[in-house]
Amino acid sequence: MGRVAIFIDGGYLDKVLATEYGMARLDYAEFSRVLAGSDETLRTYYYHCPPWQGNPPTQEEQLRFSGKERFFEALRSLPCFEVRLGRLERRGVNDDGSPNFVQKRVDIQLGVDLVQLSVKHRIERAVLVTGDSDFLPAVYAAKNEGVRIDLVHGAQYHYDLWQACDFRIGLDAALVDRVRRNGHSA
Repeated sequence: MGRVAIFIDGGYLDKVLATEYGMARLDYAEFSRVLAGSDETLRTYYYHCPPWQGNPPTQEEQLRFSGKERFFEALRSLPCFEVRLGRLERRGVNDDGSPNFVQKRVDIQLGVDLVQLSVKHRIERAVLVTGDSDFLPAVYAAKNEGVRIDLVHGAQYHYDLWQACDFRIGLDAALVDRVRRNGHSA
């Protein structure tokens, strides 16, 4: 039995759950337990951004923001969970005229946490729930410290990341159903 840290890219997971599983809502404590398996969980880190709010915010923006804040607070109340928030920035418009929003500071926070825990030998295994190749330098640094890297991914992921990780776990319907939320817990 080793020690594991779980790193969840919340934006990526939201997109997978929306596009592949009809907006399924997860029991994050159970999700963490399942991903840890028989290993001791040091901590589960959840990375995301609060939703955009204009100045002044619309009523819809305020409702979306307060709902997400309640979700983040519910995660923070779980044992051994850490929520790390970045910032959502508006960067022009998309081809269809809709606003283009970009997450900032999220990927770097995950990468820094992964490398710090690896270099300090606090973990033997890291579980990454993402599909983003921006994490490759951190993955390689952690592997150089002897940390096993497991990738949990949906249908869309970057092949270079998939190839760099030691083990790959598809986020399939059986796993989603196993950790689907029943009730009001996060």
